[in-house]
Amino acid sequence: MKAVVIHAARDLRVEDRPARAPGEGEVEVAIKAGGICGSDLHYYTNGGFGAIRVVDPMVLGHEVAGEVRALGPGVSGLSVGDRMAVNPSLPCRECAFCLRGQPNHCLDMRFYGSAMRRPHVDGAFCESLVAKASQCVVVPAGMPFGHAAFAEPLAVVLNGVQKAGPLVGRRVHVAGCGPIGALAVLVARAAGAAEIVATDMVEGALTIVRQVGADRALNIVEEPDAMTAYAANKGHFDVMFEASGNGAALRTGLDVVRPGGTIVQLGLGGDVTVPQNVIVAKELTIRGTFRFHDEFAVAAQMIAQGKLDIAPLLTETLPVERAEEAFTLATDRNRAMKVQLAFG
Repeated sequence: MKAVVIHAARDLRVEDRPARAPGEGEVEVAIKAGGICGSDLHYYTNGGFGAIRVVDPMVLGHEVAGEVRALGPGVSGLSVGDRMAVNPSLPCRECAFCLRGQPNHCLDMRFYGSAMRRPHVDGAFCESLVAKASQCVVVPAGMPFGHAAFAEPLAVVLNGVQKAGPLVGRRVHVAGCGPIGALAVLVARAAGAAEIVATDMVEGALTIVRQVGADRALNIVEEPDAMTAYAANKGHFDVMFEASGNGAALRTGLDVVRPGGTIVQLGLGGDVTVPQNVIVAKELTIRGTFRFHDEFAVAAQMIAQGKLDIAPLLTETLPVERAEEAFTLATDRNRAMKVQLAFG
């Protein structure tokens, strides 16, 4: 089978890898679509992020969908030919966090396409993937594979949105309009937000969030003072979703979120210094959010039921043989929101 393998920064190869038959409780999935995520791009452009580095060749990818090719012994409730979104998380279900109902913090998590442990955990950018049956979420037969592959990033957003509390009638600020920020706009609009103001530095991304529900989409490079008015009278917004991982965006959020408001940190970045006096004086709540669990199945269902129009977010789909071209396109935020690979 073909697989997309990262060897080092800018050393991406489409290689032949041996496929294997599914074992007890496992399913062989013929992968059809895979979305290139920000973490995949970090491995491609930098060889990793922070202290996490690619040491050995590793198959990339964790936003995938496909169809059942074969069932291992003991698998029930699935049939050959079923379409599915594949959950890339495989918690141990035995550690303290799993038993406490926090499997996203599993102490022995195996997450597709991750160099956090060694041997690295290979990802799902391959023509044939063997997964646990519990990772497979069946979607309707007519659902495009490319849409089903959005279940993973949408699950990330749903986990974060839950931490913000009810959004009905709330004023929401989304900072950073990559795929996660754009999905946050979509979810906030569907959840009944009264006003959504998004910010980014790239006009291409802002154009898309205007299409999917932002009332205003502001380019903070062209309009560096665009958010100043929202800081008047101790702040305007009830909730902020910080999806850029940029310290300056978070600092602006502290000014424009009203007293008692909530900031949900969706984006990953480096160390950030925040003014504690502002957090204390405005009684702000800052919530972290990490991956997902139950939200994955909910995300797949929402997409299948047409509750969110994710089509504007899919920029282009390229065959796996053109993986390097796809990754190069995905790094250009002026031209691309979400780029996917097609397999098989």
